[in-house]
Amino acid sequence: MTRIVLPGFDLDPDQTDRPAVASRLQVADHDAEIPVHEHRKGQLILALHGAVTCQVERALWIVPPQCGVWIPGGMPHSNRATANARLCYLFVEPGAAALPRHCVTLSMSPMVREMILHLADAPLDYPRGGHTDRLARVLLDELVQMPAERVYLPISHHPKVRALADALSANPADRSTITQWARRLALGERTLTRLIAHETGLSFGRWRQQLHLLVAIRELAGGAPVQRVSESLGYESVTAFITMFKKALGLSPTRYFAARSQHHPAGDPQRR
Repeated sequence: MTRIVLPGFDLDPDQTDRPAVASRLQVADHDAEIPVHEHRKGQLILALHGAVTCQVERALWIVPPQCGVWIPGGMPHSNRATANARLCYLFVEPGAAALPRHCVTLSMSPMVREMILHLADAPLDYPRGGHTDRLARVLLDELVQMPAERVYLPISHHPKVRALADALSANPADRSTITQWARRLALGERTLTRLIAHETGLSFGRWRQQLHLLVAIRELAGGAPVQRVSESLGYESVTAFITMFKKALGLSPTRYFAARSQHHPAGDPQRR
């Protein structure tokens, strides 16, 4: 597996046995995409601004502003951030916290976010038993309490389903029906319907809507206006797009992102 030198770290975080270490970065100063790699430690990718997509086996995760995606240690993954993203990486020593053994997007409270940012200013080899060590352990206790958000897309290695996913990712505005996709993929409609449900756990309509939701969050977090995102996803009107977004996340796009910008972390580099 490829070894990645992470920006913001003077040393490989896997080489320290501290319960948790962190670093922050602005994507504009580094590569926006990190190829497939893995870590010994578990990793939380926290988006302070902008968004990140993280691909692991059989799923694509989106990290909206003020959320973090948790990736267990030893799990291969790749990351792609919007150009305006400001991120924070948190690495957790195996066994230091009762965090999930699967990927999950967590909504970060202002307190947990501030604790991560404070840890990002500390050296990787902070003294055991000292203030930073105690803060790291309290942070991990709080982190396991953070609520999960369903902002991921199940994907598949099956060649037919993967071809469909690649085509819709390249052109999310494509509104072809399941009958038309079955014809393109040289499958019967019932066969394709069953295959998608088996491989993703969702119907074709729900799966495509979830893809649209992830694309919308990524583009809106990157600064694109609602009307442009609506058009790029093939919606007949902005109202129809907003209705889909609100039904999925409980808020309109404007209110969703406004709610995530109400509490700017004191350690956010933009405020320095």
